[in-house]
Amino acid sequence: VSAGATSIVLDDGLQNTALHHDLSFVVVDASRGFGNGMVIPAGPLREPMEAGLSRADAILVVGTCADRNRFLERWRKELGSPVVAARLEPLPTGIDWQGARVLAFAGIGHPEKFFKTLGSLGAELVRTIPLSDHKKFDERLLHRLESSASALRAQLVTTEKDMVRLPRYWRKKVLTLPVRLQVEDWKLIETLTEGLGIR
Repeated sequence: VSAGATSIVLDDGLQNTALHHDLSFVVVDASRGFGNGMVIPAGPLREPMEAGLSRADAILVVGTCADRNRFLERWRKELGSPVVAARLEPLPTGIDWQGARVLAFAGIGHPEKFFKTLGSLGAELVRTIPLSDHKKFDERLLHRLESSASALRAQLVTTEKDMVRLPRYWRKKVLTLPVRLQVEDWKLIETLTEGLGIR
């Protein structure tokens, strides 16, 4: 606030009830949806769908048009909140991925999406290493990644999220593939944010 911030944006904040929420989005990977609709350990959800969705101002469904349509066919009746369609797109960086030999690693919720995006740009994925979400990069893991890439004559590539968790001295060995969220229609979001001082 002292630096001029007027809003706080929380990732994974729906279950955080310690703060007052002016606006809440449930973000859904369209290809995975809500899984079997059940709560951990029987399914992937942290709480019953009805409880979580009742606190949502909108559902942000992220994926290809085909995946979004399949998601809505399956879950539309349960949603109860307006739906905003979006997709992730690679950010142009000037790197020519076509034919590049890469060892890709990612410690995000769904690493396969990252690998698929790299492949769609023409990269040759000689090896992919999916890691658990928020995986700690200790010296053993870093050594294993570097050794594997060297043996395969491949460039290490990861996500922006993983890059910031790598030790600073090690980052020069790795390229990132940044992606950005593209919202199909901002009108609903603009309507929801009116009067909240969010720009």
